[in-house]
Amino acid sequence: MRIRCSSALFFLVALIVLLFADLSRACDLCAIYRATNARGESASGFLLTASEQFTASRTFQFEGEPYTANPFFAQAYLNTSLTHVVPTYNFSEQFGVSLNIPLIYRSFHLIQLEAVPPFGVEDEIGTLFGLGDMSLIGRWTPLRISKMQYSIIGSVFAGAKFPTGNTDRLDIEIEQEREAQALFGPGHNHPIGGIHQHDLTLGSGSFDGVFGGALTGRYGRWFLSGQGQYYLRTLANGYKFGDEIMISGGPGAYLLLNKKFTLTLQANAVYDTMAEDEVFGVDNNQSGWTAWYFGPLVSLTWLDHLTANIGVDIPLRIYNHGFQTVPDYRIHGGVSWRF
Repeated sequence: MRIRCSSALFFLVALIVLLFADLSRACDLCAIYRATNARGESASGFLLTASEQFTASRTFQFEGEPYTANPFFAQAYLNTSLTHVVPTYNFSEQFGVSLNIPLIYRSFHLIQLEAVPPFGVEDEIGTLFGLGDMSLIGRWTPLRISKMQYSIIGSVFAGAKFPTGNTDRLDIEIEQEREAQALFGPGHNHPIGGIHQHDLTLGSGSFDGVFGGALTGRYGRWFLSGQGQYYLRTLANGYKFGDEIMISGGPGAYLLLNKKFTLTLQANAVYDTMAEDEVFGVDNNQSGWTAWYFGPLVSLTWLDHLTANIGVDIPLRIYNHGFQTVPDYRIHGGVSWRF
């Protein structure tokens, strides 16, 4: 038994020595430059990305707190699989353009109290699949400093989201609101439940603006990166989704650096806030939230062609308006190939 433990310890020490010996021989700048090339940050040409995010929403809350007084409504859930196919063309190190093509799959249990007579309970279990709202995004990288010991890269982007997704589910909620306002006048006459029709829609029906920026700084094998996005929503068919701000990022390190591969680990924090939706000029008090997430993000690159990443977002705090079923966790990952 002692011999086995000693052998295992010797093997572990030898592996660590070999790993750091390999790191000491590697050219940091060359390896990191290949990594940024693989991500399409430092070279012109065509880049194709496929990413996936799975969100499991099963926690029923009222005004930011778990609600257990009515276990019937707590049975509602929404699982969303969001796949993005993103072809990108970089004209140079500074300029690029991307087309975001989302494919959405939802499995759900919708339970809600209708806002118009006879005030029945709508109970539906089902699935949805289809194309979401596509967007066209342009990127400009005005800041780029690459040295052996440190580097700084800063980009800004802007674009438009188009109403390509199906809005049948959203149209149902718009019609419900139209009937409620006809009977009771403008006010908070919205269906009550954890999952709503606006949560299930594949598209918003609106042309929206997308704006943001990203900044990455590196010193040696340590780095700090972050990005922010702002979605400016517009009115369509009487319904306007709330404007949304997302900020994410955190510190990380290169765990592996050699001529072929790089491996990074990042502590990633996410702040996501969305204003309440508006229906015929009235705030929808069953929408909007402010959420904080945290989790690890692992990224791998191979030569200057392939990059892959996977991460988990665990909610630290989600404050929602009214009754909503909020995420329990999010898993996301992606693969990119630079041609």
